[in-house]
Amino acid sequence: MQQTPFSEREYLYTYEAIEYWGLSQRKFYKFLAEGTYDFIAYYGKRKLILRGKFERYILKNHDIWEALKRRGKKRRCTEG
Repeated sequence: MQQTPFSEREYLYTYEAIEYWGLSQRKFYKFLAEGTYDFIAYYGKRKLILRGKFERYILKNHDIWEALKRRGKKRRCTEG
């Protein structure tokens, strides 16, 4: 069974949203904890990101979008 692509789904789990939009995990979780937003829904205790509403939010708040993005590549530990 093949999963529906993120771009076609109505909601994403937070870890999926981080992957889809290339967000910093630490910054995104902190951002979500600091306020209440209309793009969050709950399934039990789990937060779901309503994709369409979040996309509209980041288009209107470009400075927040820039602050949440992951910067650079993850460093790899190389032994040699």
